[in-house]
Amino acid sequence: AVERLEPDFMTRALGTLANPNVALILMLIGIYGLIFELMNPGAILPGVIGAIALVLGLYALSELPLDYAGLALLVLGIVFMVAEAFMPSFGILGFGGVAAFVIGAAMLVNTDIPAYRVSYSVIAGAAAFSAAFLILLVGYLWRGQERKAVSGAEQLIGSEAVVLSWKDGEGYVWAQGERWSARGDHHFALGQRLKIRWLD
Repeated sequence: AVERLEPDFMTRALGTLANPNVALILMLIGIYGLIFELMNPGAILPGVIGAIALVLGLYALSELPLDYAGLALLVLGIVFMVAEAFMPSFGILGFGGVAAFVIGAAMLVNTDIPAYRVSYSVIAGAAAFSAAFLILLVGYLWRGQERKAVSGAEQLIGSEAVVLSWKDGEGYVWAQGERWSARGDHHFALGQRLKIRWLD
């Protein structure tokens, strides 16, 4: 007699992974998890989730009949999107990466079996998510570019200082958590609050 064998949990889970749509989603989660980790060092959780998802996505891809031109375009798209996050080109690399990613995803699986083709709705969703992320990133970089650069002692102008000591038109003040030497046209008393008007 032949007994009917049911696949165990692990076999079913691995079978689910061997689905191009699942592989693509896992790859996307992995990429963005790593991008968030690299942009926010020490967050840990996005990096852990991203690394696990990326490894599972790569495993899933290894189980599928791949078109290597599609895979190359997919990888190129990923590289461009990551590069946009760290070498801002105000969208050129990022949107080029989205285009390469979409074309690569459409070509990824080399088979005529419908069950093993990547769903166009999954590709569209992945592209929309990537485009939205890049638009937010480019907007943030654009606002940062327009913002007046203020660093070092320049940020003291207009801030408040407290007199620590003063004699003959000069002395020391406490401003932004540090002790500074200062000069002024008036006599100021110990503990008096001042506003910084200029820097030498």
